[in-house]
Amino acid sequence: MTKLLSQLRISGCRPLLVWRLFPSIPLVAEEDSASLRSSEADDNSSDVLVESIFSAVADKVSNSGSPLTQDDVLRAIDRGGKDAVSFDSNPATYWVLDPIDGTKGFLRGDDALYVVGLALVVNGKVTVGVMGCPNWTNYTVANGKDDSAAACNGRGILMISHLGCGTWTRRLSADIGQFTTAPDIWKRCFVDTCSVVHMARYCIPDSQTWDMIPLSVLFNSTTGESDPRNENEILLLSVFCGSLCKYLTVASGRASVFVLRARTTTQIKSWDHAVGVICVQEAGGQISDWSGKPLDLAADLTSRRIIYPSGGVLVTNGALHDKLVEMISANYK
Repeated sequence: MTKLLSQLRISGCRPLLVWRLFPSIPLVAEEDSASLRSSEADDNSSDVLVESIFSAVADKVSNSGSPLTQDDVLRAIDRGGKDAVSFDSNPATYWVLDPIDGTKGFLRGDDALYVVGLALVVNGKVTVGVMGCPNWTNYTVANGKDDSAAACNGRGILMISHLGCGTWTRRLSADIGQFTTAPDIWKRCFVDTCSVVHMARYCIPDSQTWDMIPLSVLFNSTTGESDPRNENEILLLSVFCGSLCKYLTVASGRASVFVLRARTTTQIKSWDHAVGVICVQEAGGQISDWSGKPLDLAADLTSRRIIYPSGGVLVTNGALHDKLVEMISANYK
């Protein structure tokens, strides 16, 4: 119950902040308060849950106007729900929010990774992005080297990106939960410079296996670092959580490539990719579907919630992108 409360507090607080600061801009997210409202009506004991969420949010959000109510918080959560807004085919400006990417890891607790991600889309292009990963450390990624310009000492990382201004990171500061005071030092981060396919460091979704990726026809995978690297073998990093942590790993130079295969049984959601796209691009990387086309965030014309990449998603350091698109296209059926 404690873990559920923490998750719902985060889910409630983020939409409320966006709502208060930018009331005219629509929000695309996966949360709504339906289960809370229904349980509130059916079970008096759920009043404690709703009250706890309300108290946590009210404590974190400054309010210069009328006092917050429980309904304010529930309506703020609903602002990101699937029925909250409908778009037409024209270009639009809207937020894309993922309050917890990597929910399975979050619910495990301990040092498991999860990411809070927020992006602003303007006319189909991501223009601003912010990601926070509270459990990130210099040693988060197995086999990753600690020579990245973006390496942050301590625990927790905040990554921001603005179109044309690069991608920057710093440690999470004292005003976020349990973290100790950190110097307000922003470091610009860049993707790695690897240009040899078999020497790159790869990551894939934890729900997929290497043999699901077309590159497996050409390369075996290993999780152990070797020098020199076998030309028929690639290094697969263990990055346990949702997609956004993989984007963060590529943007910070810890991995060279993230490959995700689209499956007919699973929809690919915009909030799992939007903020990662700008963070990787502004760090010097490149993102496309498996045919080499940019991800179309407006493919879902009415709700902007689903993307339809041909084959899957390919996130790279840029130097490897064209080579990998050619290899994947030649071996994907």
